[in-house]
Amino acid sequence: MRAAVSLALLAGFLLVAVAMLGGAVALAMWLASATTGIIAVKLTWPIGLAVVGGVGGALWQALRTRPSRPEGLPVGPEQAPELWQTVRELAAAVGTRPPDRIHLIPDANAAVTEDTRLFGLVGGERHLYVGLPLLHTFTVAQLRAVLAHELGHYSNSHTRLGAVAYRGRLAIGGTLARIGPYNVAGWVFKGYARLYLLADNAVSRRQEFQADEASVRLAGPQAARSALLEIPVLDAAWSFFQHAYLTLGWQHGYAPDDLFAGFAAFVKARESELAELRAAPPEEEDGSLWDTHPPMPVRIAALAALPEPQVEVDERPATRLLPDLAGAGRALQAQVLDLDGRTVLPWPQFTAAALAADLQDDADTIFRSIRRVTGAERLSLADVLDLIEAGRLAEIAQPLFPTATRREVGGRFAEPLETLLLLAAVRSRVTGWAHSWSGPAVLKPDVSEILAKVAEAAVGDGLADARAWLAENGIDPAAATMVAGRAGALGSAIVAGLANFKIDGAEYDVVALSSGLVLIPDPGKSDKGARRLQALVAASEAEELAAAHRFLPYEEIAQATVEREVPVKATLRLHDGQVLAVQERMASEFLAKDSRDVFLGILRGIG
Repeated sequence: MRAAVSLALLAGFLLVAVAMLGGAVALAMWLASATTGIIAVKLTWPIGLAVVGGVGGALWQALRTRPSRPEGLPVGPEQAPELWQTVRELAAAVGTRPPDRIHLIPDANAAVTEDTRLFGLVGGERHLYVGLPLLHTFTVAQLRAVLAHELGHYSNSHTRLGAVAYRGRLAIGGTLARIGPYNVAGWVFKGYARLYLLADNAVSRRQEFQADEASVRLAGPQAARSALLEIPVLDAAWSFFQHAYLTLGWQHGYAPDDLFAGFAAFVKARESELAELRAAPPEEEDGSLWDTHPPMPVRIAALAALPEPQVEVDERPATRLLPDLAGAGRALQAQVLDLDGRTVLPWPQFTAAALAADLQDDADTIFRSIRRVTGAERLSLADVLDLIEAGRLAEIAQPLFPTATRREVGGRFAEPLETLLLLAAVRSRVTGWAHSWSGPAVLKPDVSEILAKVAEAAVGDGLADARAWLAENGIDPAAATMVAGRAGALGSAIVAGLANFKIDGAEYDVVALSSGLVLIPDPGKSDKGARRLQALVAASEAEELAAAHRFLPYEEIAQATVEREVPVKATLRLHDGQVLAVQERMASEFLAKDSRDVFLGILRGIG
């Protein structure tokens, strides 16, 4: 019946399109009798074109497109016999055939799909996806609850509806995207889309309740409840873990040797924080008719109302279900992470290298500012100390503090000098960062306070004492150097694209990164700018674009003046004195609709 409802709603969408087309033809005939044929065509043509082109194009796309699967690592019965045995046992208990394949995925969740035919009326190969973070952190009972829930979707043929629901949403969404906001046809289809989503989401919510019932029946109410509440906690922990531990090293060209084992260690070390998160879950708003899942409190209440079965609770760690969990984690990491030449390190070295590289970036910003003043090709902390000794402190400090007076600027240089001193201490192996799963990495030994005093002495009257202290403690000022040739684009994101722009009278394509502008000369035919940018971005990472073309880091731009917003006209003044005139042409095109706005926002931020 539910499949019939979904098919009926999709068929109804086509009937609405036919009715609108018939109405447009009837309106055209009536207008032709009352006015002229030309007026009739002008008034009704947009509606007919929207119905035929919008619906036809969207349906063609929907029929040709298959729902995407999560990227995962296949694991067979010989690799995980107990996991497969558990899945088969649960499938038999819910009255359905087991999945044909089990995949490990890098998410704190689980899912099922089925390769169906004839819009889901005929079943096909089944796939079960199990998040590796769940295997690392759940008990067997909790994992059984999650698996029973997912297999419950099979037993009620919920996955059969996936193809119909997916294609229905794709067809309606594609139609709305192809019809302008002021076309009458768009208003009608928008109303039908609301009806479709209301019906489809109501079915989805009922399916979740039915799958929850299977979870309670086969794993027990306590395991079902704890698993349901734990997944959002683990999902938040997984997101925090990636942001706090992985991102920094990744953007500097490093990768950990075992991502998922690291997450397991992180969860164990942060157990008290996770317990607080469990004890105070975020307040959830009342459910909406537009939600695909019932609100968490409603699901928990529904679990409590179910009959309590007699189930033996297995409190063993879920790691027991996959013997070579570490090997599976490394294999999954190799599959889902594109290392792209990154250096793989054990977690302690990964963290130390990431923080050292981040410190190097901060130091390079200071070095480049000083280089613009002195003209020196290479700089080190030893050179900076020589400049201070030569009486050029105010001169090299002023660009870093443009609003400070000449009397103030020397003292304020103590802070950037402390950064250079710390880099020298790290490069001299006097100190370094110690990895920690329970909190931020810390310097060992922590020399930050003494380095702050050394910096203050160096910009005051104690430069000789500062040099002596560095020598006594084995810190070589020459070890802290500017890294020559750093593109500054590693880890950058592509944020905008501008085709066929004039820069100093020559034609360029401009790709805006989060760290600077990539200027591509002589780009090609002006009538294919947007396609050219899309192909370029699809084929290249940000750092590859920066390496292949002229890269202008934002920090090299001293001032950006926007003289006109539409079409864009701006002037960029670089620290080396060069001036670039940037101008949008009539033939200019954009990577995305908001590219011009993003670009203008960047220029305003530079000021």
